[in-house]
Amino acid sequence: MPKKKDEKEVDDLITLSEAASLRGTSVSAVSHLVRRQRLASIERYGKVLVSRSEVQGYKPSKGGRPPNPKASGTEGRVVVKKGNKK
Repeated sequence: MPKKKDEKEVDDLITLSEAASLRGTSVSAVSHLVRRQRLASIERYGKVLVSRSEVQGYKPSKGGRPPNPKASGTEGRVVVKKGNKK
């Protein structure tokens, strides 16, 4: 008998510990992703659960400040040449 959609979704849920093992990181790192809403989670049976497929498909953002377009190349810079040229 084929599984219903809800049953498939429940089968896809894993604990933070399982998610950490799957990603090769610590439980606290996965918990941090959940707190920062990078991974969706639900609480069932007193445990926080995340989707296995979402954990497998998660790509960390590049992070940091975006590059300053004015800083690329020499546009907007004054180039000072040293030496006595007459």
